[in-house]
Amino acid sequence: MATLVLAGCNGHQSALAPFGLEARSTLWLTAVLAAGGSVIALGMAAIYFVAARAPEGKLTHQSGMRLVLWLGAVVPTVVLTALLVWALPAMRPLPTGDSDLHIRVEGEQFWWRVAYARSDHNGPGGRTEPLLLSANEVRLPVGRTVVFELTATDVIHSFWIPGLAGKMDMIPGRTNRLVVKAEKPGTYRGVCAEFCGLSHALMAFDVIAMEPAAFDAWLTAARIPPRRTQDRGAALFAREGCGSCHALAGTSAQARIGPDLTRFGERLTLGAGILEPTDAHTAAFIRDPHRFKPGARMPAYTHLTQEEALALARWLKQTKAENAR
Repeated sequence: MATLVLAGCNGHQSALAPFGLEARSTLWLTAVLAAGGSVIALGMAAIYFVAARAPEGKLTHQSGMRLVLWLGAVVPTVVLTALLVWALPAMRPLPTGDSDLHIRVEGEQFWWRVAYARSDHNGPGGRTEPLLLSANEVRLPVGRTVVFELTATDVIHSFWIPGLAGKMDMIPGRTNRLVVKAEKPGTYRGVCAEFCGLSHALMAFDVIAMEPAAFDAWLTAARIPPRRTQDRGAALFAREGCGSCHALAGTSAQARIGPDLTRFGERLTLGAGILEPTDAHTAAFIRDPHRFKPGARMPAYTHLTQEEALALARWLKQTKAENAR
């Protein structure tokens, strides 16, 4: 049991190790409410102790009623009222501004569609035009307010980055807002907290909190489509019809059914947080995604040879090589 408890004590994915203002406020709120509840519990325990241990005849009806009044009514009322008065303002969401970064995240079975935008970049009809499309990874600038716009495409999901903020449901046909502010840089983990199908437990995402200047530089660079060689991998991508589901900026592949693969080579994990993004893992996932993620909607490509799958995997990961130059 102790091992299981200690396994949750980490800064990678823990509400007890906050890196965001909302999570830190929630942790503080939890601690204060727990302390207030402990005061009430101790008062009730004192009533039971005095009633059980008092010598016969010493505790009269009048003194007993006085004890119940103070420890059972007055003290709990005062404590709960104080907690309520203090907690209501603490639960108020963070204020937002016109220039804040907006990140739209859509829950899918079983991955995350991510689009970055700013509220002052509006297109025709007031629609927010995305600055960048991504998947299974969220990057945040430290010290800046970020507005998550959360929805779902198929079933109800739940967006949760334990160290950043509380959970928020993602409901098809509805957009919920979650306002956050990261306070320190680092790499963290988010998960789906609502059972959504066979691979619910295999639906995580990486959260990278960056210094503001580094984030701005990354966002600018990420909006430039990477150069890709027209080698065997490119031919396989076209032959197998991958562009019918996936998008690759700078190419004719602009589909929105599956994850955007433009910056695939930069991602820290594969398959929405379940595998290390090696060439071998990528090739194996392409050939048989259901082996790693049961219920995934991506078809299997078992007819590809191992060599062909590796060539396609290396071509998709050229983004990383280009950025390193």
